[in-house]
Amino acid sequence: MFYKSLIILCCSLWACGNVTQSATTMSTDQMPAAGADTATFGTGCFWCTEAVFQSLKGVEKAVSGYSGGTVSNPTYEQVCTGNTGHAECIQVIYDPKIISYKELLEAFWASHDPTTLNRQGADVGTQYRSVIFYHNAEQEKEAEAYKQKLNSEKAFENPVVTEITPFKVFYKAENYHQDYYRLNGHAPYCQFVIKPKLDKFRKVFHDKMK
Repeated sequence: MFYKSLIILCCSLWACGNVTQSATTMSTDQMPAAGADTATFGTGCFWCTEAVFQSLKGVEKAVSGYSGGTVSNPTYEQVCTGNTGHAECIQVIYDPKIISYKELLEAFWASHDPTTLNRQGADVGTQYRSVIFYHNAEQEKEAEAYKQKLNSEKAFENPVVTEITPFKVFYKAENYHQDYYRLNGHAPYCQFVIKPKLDKFRKVFHDKMK
């Protein structure tokens, strides 16, 4: 089955939170340029998520940050406690004339294990939950339909537990989290976790890669 070739591309033995640095100032929602649209996804460690979506044609920007919680302007250290309600996520600014929201959903479900509740590999906690923050009714409809199809076709061994919830606000993560793979490609986490994931992703989505 097609979907089975997309399963679990981001499982790892190394945790995203193993790297510690000082926080910097954060900003809120990223505004898309004219003609562009916005999508917000969480698939576990945002370093992995960012690297995957940055590689897709039509994606103009992928920004790492936090969403879905109750704490305003959270720091990375606060989010790591699991007590803020926020998920590590990315905000994707994309050109819908080049890549559709449905194609982004396809990449979303292909780039992590959406059947593990509040966990991706060694990253455990609600901040690593599988989540889609929809920005409008059409995104909600497409996300719900796609999730239902995956479950009805038993695309995964276990049910998809991805949270689908309305977008409220996005807090941009500290600067050292941005473009992490591009700027730190030789770091152990990048070499042992992100690179293998990207290599597998490229094999399935080779025609959609930049």
